[in-house]
Amino acid sequence: MPELPEVETTVRGLAKFLEGERITRVVLNRADLRRPFPADLVQVMTGARVTALSRRAKYGLIHLDRGSTMIFHLGMSGRWRIDPETPETHDHLLMETAAHRFALCDPRRFGSVDLVASASLEAWPQFAALGPEPLGPGLTAAHLKTALAGKTQSIKLCLLDQRIVAGLGNIYVCEALWRAGIRPAKPAGKVTGPQLARLVPAIIAVLEASIRDGGSTLRDYARPDGELGYFASSFDVYGRTSEACRRDDGGVIQRIAQGGRSTWFCPVCQK
Repeated sequence: MPELPEVETTVRGLAKFLEGERITRVVLNRADLRRPFPADLVQVMTGARVTALSRRAKYGLIHLDRGSTMIFHLGMSGRWRIDPETPETHDHLLMETAAHRFALCDPRRFGSVDLVASASLEAWPQFAALGPEPLGPGLTAAHLKTALAGKTQSIKLCLLDQRIVAGLGNIYVCEALWRAGIRPAKPAGKVTGPQLARLVPAIIAVLEASIRDGGSTLRDYARPDGELGYFASSFDVYGRTSEACRRDDGGVIQRIAQGGRSTWFCPVCQK
């Protein structure tokens, strides 16, 4: 599933071609993705000017001058294609400006598109309970200390809880915990102050590095320009079962299951 860096990369890629442009045509090639397209999507977006693009958690936002915002989620396999040379079977939504064509391709149809009044974005049900953005000022060691106090659930699963931090996914939590030297199975309430102080910059660093590298190419993900992100080549623990820890501490990367997902960690340097 595309995670925060992949969505951020997508938003930045689209912004280069969409921001400030007027949408001249919108075509829906089916009635739904994971849920139906908004009934007034074509009417509202056709003729609207795109004022800005942004991201909230793992959602991309296309802000319009008509007081509405189109919100997209890429689901398991969704991606935007810019000026595609040939149509694909799974191009379910098409948008055009005077200069460019945009296709939302989603083979598995686990993605979604919503239309929300811009003034009510924070109250939208999917956003209302979200925690702070990991790349924003709200993510601090103090916030984590309060949010995790008394929790017996593992730190790994707590960081995947979108109410605690918005947008973190499996790959980057594994990577950040390794950088911070924290064992993923450790009860969240027992993570120490110094560990939390290391965890916040570790989360920021791994996300920023992935965004810089264009995201991680896993299965279906590609940037809007068709290029593949290459951060996957820099993974320190994710997917590296039985390989030596990059800290050269004698540790061998292990894989365990947590909450139905795989977790990778070094049993030597992560405490």
